[in-house]
Amino acid sequence: MASRATARLAVPITELQKKTAQAIVNIFETSHIRGDYGMVTLLAGDSGHLTYGRSQTTLAGGNLFLLIRAYCQVPEAHFADALQPYLERLSARDLTLDVDSSFRRTLQDAGTDPVMQETQDTFFDRVYWAPALQYARNSGLVTGLGTSVVYDSCVHGSWALVRDKVNMSGTAAQIGEQKWVANYVAIRRNWLATHSNALLHRCLYRMDSFQQLIQEQKWQLELPLIVRGIQITAEVLMTPAVRVSAEAEAHRLLKLETPYMIGEDVVALQTALAAKGFDGKADGIYGPLTEARVRQFQIQAGLKADGMAGPATRAALGLS
Repeated sequence: MASRATARLAVPITELQKKTAQAIVNIFETSHIRGDYGMVTLLAGDSGHLTYGRSQTTLAGGNLFLLIRAYCQVPEAHFADALQPYLERLSARDLTLDVDSSFRRTLQDAGTDPVMQETQDTFFDRVYWAPALQYARNSGLVTGLGTSVVYDSCVHGSWALVRDKVNMSGTAAQIGEQKWVANYVAIRRNWLATHSNALLHRCLYRMDSFQQLIQEQKWQLELPLIVRGIQITAEVLMTPAVRVSAEAEAHRLLKLETPYMIGEDVVALQTALAAKGFDGKADGIYGPLTEARVRQFQIQAGLKADGMAGPATRAALGLS
């Protein structure tokens, strides 16, 4: 009996099952099968405060700092220079970042960077998926659906608390995986419905979705399946994401550095500044005078006055 159980536990989750489990939680978090890498959310009363990315990692929990730090450490990260100044505040879990409009816009813009998308995929696999897989195996859960339920709780929170409540009525080894998972979903649904934080009452759809998959006997996450009205298919999951900008050439982040940045994009910036009343030479050289004009414009426009012309500044100047 023991050898059979051990062999059963050794059966790995397939890559398709992993992608399906993650797609389910992506839909819960952002309403997108692949997730929304640039999504910034702030709900009144949310203890996590500002949340970001494919799996909506939180400012208050500290994982947002770890994610942004990992991104900034990649040499090719397009928005690293713009996000680097926020690392100290992120590390301190500075809750004023909740309402920092410049920071929020930069996060949204960074979500379009293929480097950010790859960083999020790697980060969330390490922080959420790998632990969930281990927790599932430790609890005797081997099905794709059982693993998906654990993964959802690792992303959403309070896996251990609800697991212990469920085990009071019998472990998976004692009552069988399918009954245990059904008990877990029912108990977690009640826990969400009666929680003192009223925001969690709005998350019942997560457990309702799992209850529907249990009723449909989707224990190995057989495809296609429908979650919250969105159909998940093998074709969608196994088609590689195209992580290439639709622009022929990415815009540079224009800033003061040595040697000075030069080029037609600097001329376009200087011309746009002049059109806004910030006169100066359009000589194509991003020197101290151009930086000062950018800062003045940013102050007037209510932007972060860092002297760097990134996506938010270009947009405010009317540059495409």
